Amino acid sequence: MPLSPLKAFLAALTPTERQQVNRLTTPAKIQAFLDDIPYSAEERYRSPLTVLRERCGHCFDGALFAAAMLRRLGHKPRIIDLLPNARDDDHVLALFQRDGLWGALAKSNFAGLRYREPIHRTLRELVLSYFEQYYNIQGEKTLRGYTVPLNLAAYDRVDWMTSDARLDDIGVRLGQIRTVKLLTPRQVAALVRVDQRSYDAGMLGANQAGLYKPPG
Repeated sequence: MPLSPLKAFLAALTPTERQQVNRLTTPAKIQAFLDDIPYSAEERYRSPLTVLRERCGHCFDGALFAAAMLRRLGHKPRIIDLLPNARDDDHVLALFQRDGLWGALAKSNFAGLRYREPIHRTLRELVLSYFEQYYNIQGEKTLRGYTVPLNLAAYDRVDWMTSDARLDDIGVRLGQIRTVKLLTPRQVAALVRVDQRSYDAGMLGANQAGLYKPPG
């Protein structure tokens, strides 16, 4: 009888890796792990097992890793994609709930786009908590919408927790599922740029090679 996806992931770990995973007993500790590893500028996807072994990743990699570790703690392995305008890159979060309220984990090149406490009553409320910190290198506030959650259990058949081979399937699906808009054209037209102090704070420790370069 095949192992469950979670058991297959745990069975693939070395003793040292198992010790590392066993220490990730809360969402905050999972986030701390993501914060401690370098942000990757490579255009490739990493499974949670690869993130653990290579100790690096970008937002997609980090969201999958966080979803896998949250699954180990009894949460559904759900992710959501934050959607900007055409002048920025998207950002993937791993979702969790406590007492019916939403929180999130994330690997980001920006200091303000990471952990969110589970205090948000709706997904919209959670996503809007990222709005002021979601800007591009030109200082433009770029967040415009988000996808509905994607449960990664649907991709257990491609071994997303232990194999890099079919992770593109997840990326493609994120581009297909229903999206929710946040702003009206009138609101977009009235947006102001990020102030310099907030801009500098968000860029603290950023990997310059991994920053999205807007067209023009």
